[in-house]
Amino acid sequence: MSSHRILKTVGALLLKETIHKRILIAGLMLATIAIGAFAQKPVNDAGSLDSVTPAANLYRDDADAKKEIEAALKSAVPTKKRILLVFGANWCYDCHVLDQALRQGDAGKIISENFLLVNVDIGEGEKNLDLVKLYKIPLEKGVPALAVLERDGRLLYSSGQGEFEDARRMMKKDLIEFLRHWQTNN
Repeated sequence: MSSHRILKTVGALLLKETIHKRILIAGLMLATIAIGAFAQKPVNDAGSLDSVTPAANLYRDDADAKKEIEAALKSAVPTKKRILLVFGANWCYDCHVLDQALRQGDAGKIISENFLLVNVDIGEGEKNLDLVKLYKIPLEKGVPALAVLERDGRLLYSSGQGEFEDARRMMKKDLIEFLRHWQTNN
């Protein structure tokens, strides 16, 4: 084999190796960019409710919703607050999103100043059905579903059209507007 041929073969192998290295580097760079993009929390420019990591026990198995509502009604008069019932379940991602939104920011401030919050667990659709019926919550429209009670226990509002069932797409300003509409006028 001539030296010219050897140099040509070695040159071809080096070129091939360089191309493979460049492809590998480009692939690694793209993978790094993709991982970084997916690892970041989405930017909430639209003002919709924030994404959450669901809590394991937002709706406690041992909770007695009737007793919690009774306790809230007893506290409502002296605190001059209304009661906000949130019907939902641990399996419901939108219930977790709404719960977080009701506990922080402007909505959280309105809640703490004007409402007593009670979570009512529906389980898989079989729990607290007497409360579902009493507060006119149509489960077929989805959860979370809300009911607003006056201090005397009178039902002021029930989300009968599934207004909150897609909480992850709900705008913060709309939630705040809803809460302001139903807040007490101390």
